[in-house]
Amino acid sequence: MCLRSSSYTSPKPCKHLADYKLRHAFNGYDSLQNCLKTTPIGRTRVDNHNTKIPRCNFCNGYQGRLYICLICSSISCSTHILLHTQSKSGHDVAIDIERSELYCCLCCDQVYDPDFDKVVVSEQIKGSCPGRSNKRRRLDSGMELDLKKSKQLIAMRDGRAKSCYPLGLRGLNNLGNTCFMNSVLQALLHAPPLRNYFLSDHHNRDECKRRYGEKLCLLCEIGALVSAMFSGDRSPYSPAQFLYSWWQHSSNLASYEEQDAHEFFISVLDGIHEKESKVRNSSKDDGDCQCIAHRAFSGSLRSDVTCTICGFTSTTYDPCVDISLNLDTVNSSAAEKTGLSTLSGCLNLFTRAERLGSDSKLHCQNCQELRDTSKQLSISRLPLVLCLHIKRFEHSLIRKTSRKIDQYLQFPFALDMTPYLSSSIVRSRFGNRIFAFECENTDSSAEYEIFAVIAHSGMLESGHYVTYLHVNNQWYKCDDAWICEVDEGIVRASQCYMLFYVQKLLYYKANKDVSCNASVESR
Repeated sequence: MCLRSSSYTSPKPCKHLADYKLRHAFNGYDSLQNCLKTTPIGRTRVDNHNTKIPRCNFCNGYQGRLYICLICSSISCSTHILLHTQSKSGHDVAIDIERSELYCCLCCDQVYDPDFDKVVVSEQIKGSCPGRSNKRRRLDSGMELDLKKSKQLIAMRDGRAKSCYPLGLRGLNNLGNTCFMNSVLQALLHAPPLRNYFLSDHHNRDECKRRYGEKLCLLCEIGALVSAMFSGDRSPYSPAQFLYSWWQHSSNLASYEEQDAHEFFISVLDGIHEKESKVRNSSKDDGDCQCIAHRAFSGSLRSDVTCTICGFTSTTYDPCVDISLNLDTVNSSAAEKTGLSTLSGCLNLFTRAERLGSDSKLHCQNCQELRDTSKQLSISRLPLVLCLHIKRFEHSLIRKTSRKIDQYLQFPFALDMTPYLSSSIVRSRFGNRIFAFECENTDSSAEYEIFAVIAHSGMLESGHYVTYLHVNNQWYKCDDAWICEVDEGIVRASQCYMLFYVQKLLYYKANKDVSCNASVESR
């Protein structure tokens, strides 16, 4: 894959989109303005006035993704959109009705165009900018929005948003199926240790380029991203340079196809670790690594494998940057009755002793032969930032099938991890005669506050990621380029996929620091 130069700032449009703009200029974009409608949750969708419920012209279906042709306004579902293009020459570009995003019917992928984005952003500003009077809305409803005026409207919104949204809240443009990236970046850039590291310029981009001469450095691009997010500019930002840099690090994932948010999260931390290890010339393993990724997210898991015959226990420790949890639907009768799982139930399931099958006998050092064993996991060291990954995607190698688990998960905003520490687990098994653990976390460091939730909606093949951020005692929904305030009930009802907690003392200190920075910014 050919990587662009460092001056490149947005993805090159696909050939079919370029051909469309050459033939029709902005005619389709201009006519679209009358069909855009901003929903109460801040998302802009296409509202076709000809019908109350949009339906596919081929199958009459109305569920799933629907697209409207930019030329003839014909509506097609994801199954028949290609058929429409094949039946009508030149009708290659459509719009996702629900998300107001450009879609190339021949590439079968989302495409990005800054001119189209300005039209949608302008409508979103007109319909959902907070703090405006009814008189102002009436004036705007009669205003003719064109591409020339969109920049002025964005600038107007920037001035108002500084007084209502905290510093650091900025939308990220979808560059073509990149909601997985945008959702994780919003969470990472608001993780206090990571955010403070880059805002303090601990990785100096000028020095990095001078010493190593690399055109694309993942740490430099993250630093540039943090600077852009906390610059005070509220217009949506295009993280194209970061995307290309990440592609360079993870060439196996370099495509515009939808990726898994959790895999992307692990890949970014791995990229940070790899780069910092190179800079520090360090050969230490992850447990002792001093890179910012591991200083913020690294913890340690303890694994106890016990012989069921003699009771001999073999203990190992492994570093981790997150904890993957199964939903406790199968093992919880309460979950089966109520149709919901709880985070405490998932953590109890994770730390519960599990008897290994007869086909998994291990060699006992005491018995000196193969024995049945049980295994129990616990947390020996907690990280500053705790990432909990909920396993919502199941893949069966035998049946060769995949599915998403839509089970609702009840999770707390304040989390005490003490019951899941190795000290608590081992003492519950053997009693208080066990001596205190050397690496045992104090009670204060085991208490966490939530600051970000990544949720996945939709199906396995055509889902969508959003991030909910808790900033200054208010929840905000980050849906690609759009950011809006939401009630905590919306957050609790979401299909959470990744939960981000930070140690309580660090959480309150971070909020205080952000408030101070915001005060300085507004002066």
